[in-house]
Amino acid sequence: MDQVDKILEHDWDAANQRGQEALVAGPLAASAHYDKPTGKIVIELNNGIGLHIPPALIQGMESATPADMAEIVIEGHGIGLHFPRLDADLYVPALARGVLGTSAWMHSLGRKGGISKSPAKAEAARRNGRLGGRPPSTEKKAAS
Repeated sequence: MDQVDKILEHDWDAANQRGQEALVAGPLAASAHYDKPTGKIVIELNNGIGLHIPPALIQGMESATPADMAEIVIEGHGIGLHFPRLDADLYVPALARGVLGTSAWMHSLGRKGGISKSPAKAEAARRNGRLGGRPPSTEKKAAS
């Protein structure tokens, strides 16, 4: 066995070990489907928890159609979900932790929410203004 084969075998064994650890740690998908009336991907986990996720919150699925999400394949004993029409894969443990995309993706979603305008947000700003606006900083200023 040459050096490259040894490295590949070591990497293969390490990947299998990580996979076994993930299967033990869970949580894993017991079932998954797209719920057309609510427009959400519904994942039932092996620990009894159900996730109902709007596809727009998942990086790469924001423009997926109901037909794209109609077929979901559970892979790797529940560790992954595959959407054949999108050629997209989701890692279930990350979904269970609320990791729906990269940090940049999540930041962009938060920024969109922060600049959104709604009657409720406008009313909250008015109430805050009547109370004197943003509270003053409690940090002590350094002596000059």
